[in-house]
Amino acid sequence: MHERTDRPAGATPGTTTGTTAGTTAGTTAGTTPGATTGTETGPGIGPGAGTHRVPILIVGGSLVGLSMSVFLGRLGVRHTLVERHAGTSIHPRGRGNNVRTMELFRVAGTEPDIRRAAATLADNHGILQTPTLVGDAGEWLFKQIDAGGGLARFSPSSWCLCSQNDLEPELLTHATDLGGDLRFGTELLSFEPDADGVTAIVKSRETGEHTTIRADYLVAADGPRSPVREQLGIGQSGPGDLFHNISVTFRSRRLADVVGDRRFIVCYLTSEDADGALLPVDNRENWVFHAPWHPEQGETVEDFTDDRVAAHIRRAVGDPDLDIEITGKAPWHAAQRVARSYRSGRVLLAGDSAHEMSPTGAFGSNTGIQDAHNLAWKLAAVLEGWAGEGLLDTYDAERRPVAEATSARAAARSVEHSHPGFAPPPMMGGGGAPEGKPGPGGGPQRGILNVALGYRYPQGAVVGADPATPVVPENLDLTGAPGSRAPHLWLHRPDGGDAARVSTLDLYEDSLVLLSDASQPTGWHEAATRLATDLRVPLKSYRLGAGPDADLTPADAEGTDWARSHGITRGGTVLIRPDGFVAWRSPGPAPHPESMLRQVIRTILSLP
Repeated sequence: MHERTDRPAGATPGTTTGTTAGTTAGTTAGTTPGATTGTETGPGIGPGAGTHRVPILIVGGSLVGLSMSVFLGRLGVRHTLVERHAGTSIHPRGRGNNVRTMELFRVAGTEPDIRRAAATLADNHGILQTPTLVGDAGEWLFKQIDAGGGLARFSPSSWCLCSQNDLEPELLTHATDLGGDLRFGTELLSFEPDADGVTAIVKSRETGEHTTIRADYLVAADGPRSPVREQLGIGQSGPGDLFHNISVTFRSRRLADVVGDRRFIVCYLTSEDADGALLPVDNRENWVFHAPWHPEQGETVEDFTDDRVAAHIRRAVGDPDLDIEITGKAPWHAAQRVARSYRSGRVLLAGDSAHEMSPTGAFGSNTGIQDAHNLAWKLAAVLEGWAGEGLLDTYDAERRPVAEATSARAAARSVEHSHPGFAPPPMMGGGGAPEGKPGPGGGPQRGILNVALGYRYPQGAVVGADPATPVVPENLDLTGAPGSRAPHLWLHRPDGGDAARVSTLDLYEDSLVLLSDASQPTGWHEAATRLATDLRVPLKSYRLGAGPDADLTPADAEGTDWARSHGITRGGTVLIRPDGFVAWRSPGPAPHPESMLRQVIRTILSLP
């Protein structure tokens, strides 16, 4: 399912929600000393004259490639993206954007436009499982994603139901406005990596013109059958294919009357002779139906004629007279595979090229977007010279275990939801999903926040993380442990200026951030200021709390103890990475804060 159409994106770029309050020292993102420069173009066939030169070449312009472009653009890193299709997706798929993904889009300034694009389905929340939509049969697997509003304790954002065909144009607009060189209708013909970069040849599918691109790094976001991964000879682990479906788009004016006021994200229809999954597109007349497809039994795509599909949908819904106009069909394959390595020299994998997952829960697209976010700041740091090449190795160390745990959970979720066409082997487990207390919504929704928000990096660009910690912990714990997503707290600027109320998560994007207490003369703030200059590392230091030296103060009436929320005393400190993950923390004061912080920063950034 890689259909595209050449259409303009109509989004209006959003505004940045991050903040630069506090003391900023060191360099800022936006320059690339030491990186490949120049934009010469021509008929060249090698890295010499007539070559388009750029620090990053992104191959693939779907959700992950476009997200990578946005994240790099925000960091000021020049890049070129090539996508073989003429435009963004036209098929309403990949609709579930989890809370962590929306946090990333919030900081990147794209969240308001994405939510506007998703307004049609803003009131669709639950997952229904029923043998028929006629009458009141069936049960809600969960009726609300965030029943009771408990998610607000953990995040400034929330889930968003925005289909890929609506989300991609928003990302395209923002990526273009940020200066991205995005070339749709352009195909990668070949690439040759070497010790210093990658030389690629691409072709315009409209004119046939060939262009040579010389990049410092190539990011392959070119899908599950990734030609880049295949050329590199990177194998995959996992059980492989899980099931196959035919995705059908159709119009039906009367189906809305049958559905009534049941505003579901997806309805799993479980009739023995006509199972399937029904998804609303506009809650009125446009719908998507996933029908089981069994190629292993000799079925072909051609067997799914309009008449056959329409009859199947009528049986599944339970209304033999339902009006149905088939508008499109596309096959897709659900699989569970993870690449054995995410890096080969100057080439890195992201998204479906790195991992395939069952679509249940939309874990695959969210994991891919979060791959891009993890990788973008590391590429920027290495290109700008404030991190060593070894930092890029932590991308594999951090993201591959997350994909392994998440893909297993996605497959288990398909079992829970009785996804059409999926007949799992006996005793298939969740492999990283806890069986403990229910998550928001209860029931089979259990553990969803642990997977979406609570995953950890036990190893990588962190200091002090427990390497034995499960990647997906049994209980959601966002209290500042190294390797976890930093806690969310609402803060105020004492001067009451623009964007006076910010989340701690809004502070993290283009630099390391050190948090310390404004009332404690521990030396952490002064150490950060000196080290930013000495190490030439972008490092912002914020003093939190009350008093004349405070850069930010807790915004709640109770005056939340920010230090306790981060698992330290007020004499301690927390170092946060540009991606919002805790790099290190000191529970209390240190006798030599500058030397301690210096060693930590060198370790995290792979500096000599």
